Amino acid sequence: MDFNVKKLASDAGVFFSRAMQFTEEKLGQAEKTELDAHFENLLARADCTKNWTEKILRQTEVLLQPNPSARVEEFLYEKLDRKVPSRVTNGELLAQYMTEAANDFGPGTPYGKTLIKVGETQRRLGAAERDFIHSASINFLTPLRNFLEGDWRTISKERRILQNRRLDLDACKARLKKAKAAEAKAALWSDEVEKAEHELRLTQTEFDRQAEVTRLLLEGISSTHVNHLRCLHEFVESQTNYYAQCYQYMLDLQKQLGSSKGEIFSGTFIGNAESTSPPPAATSPPAVAAATLPAVPTIPVVPTIVGVPSTVAESVLNPNEVKPPASGTRKARVLYDYEAADSTELALLADEMITVYSLPGMDPDWLIGERGNQKGKVPVTYLELLS
Repeated sequence: MDFNVKKLASDAGVFFSRAMQFTEEKLGQAEKTELDAHFENLLARADCTKNWTEKILRQTEVLLQPNPSARVEEFLYEKLDRKVPSRVTNGELLAQYMTEAANDFGPGTPYGKTLIKVGETQRRLGAAERDFIHSASINFLTPLRNFLEGDWRTISKERRILQNRRLDLDACKARLKKAKAAEAKAALWSDEVEKAEHELRLTQTEFDRQAEVTRLLLEGISSTHVNHLRCLHEFVESQTNYYAQCYQYMLDLQKQLGSSKGEIFSGTFIGNAESTSPPPAATSPPAVAAATLPAVPTIPVVPTIVGVPSTVAESVLNPNEVKPPASGTRKARVLYDYEAADSTELALLADEMITVYSLPGMDPDWLIGERGNQKGKVPVTYLELLS
């Protein structure tokens, strides 16, 4: 019991001495032992590493999981050391809704078929997103979090100990200075001076030892940077693979929709032509009204073939036999590679330049493209029309 009381009294005395020293330093009434410039640079570098690691970690978490409630839930599961439950991605949820809608509208209808195709692509996108999040969490977030919760806590603890050792050292220096001043006035050697010198030697040794321990930990920040650099490369690789998968999935979907679009729309036009009478002849607009209409650039159109209805001209006309219109053509730059579905289409290579024009009755999403002696239908979505 007496030992505990003495220990508490000793701890209280040390705490009071440190508090007094710290306060006097802040007021400019006491001297402070300064660390060397290299040590101060190590401290600043460590603080900078900690601050930016926290910011990068938090923002990466936002990137991978934008929902703040979900992030809080995952944080609580992690702190409770429990497995985070699997969560459906937005793409997978959208795929589910599209599939259910297709079943209600009829999976055999044009709209239903397209919903099923788009839904399947959304499901694949959602699965790719799930794999990316999992990979980024393990290879990037976990190392950053381990640094903050492991190495940085150890560094912070040793820095606090070093700060206390420094306060003890400066307090001993102040006591020795006062003892020597009192000795000079008394003109004799006092025990207080000898005691203060002994305490100073002990505190100096403890301070030097703790400074070396802290220095070694701070120099280890360089290894932390190397480790984080490797993790950053892995994160970029995962992100690259994810976006490459998404691009390929969307490109495949675009090709599927492009190859089936002409069939769907031509079937719709033919069905409408059988059930409706020809439209009445349009009357010419007043000359004044026509003069006030703004000029709009258009794709040159080949004249309608006599005896062939314009709604079915595209399906019976061979693009290789079509001549460019007298009104001229336009240039277009190809945005993506395109594989021709049949002999009536023209295969495209990204960034190449081709000549394009339109046919009467064609689906507005398609044009006739020419490249040298080659000619065929091309999808507008793969082109950038130039003036």
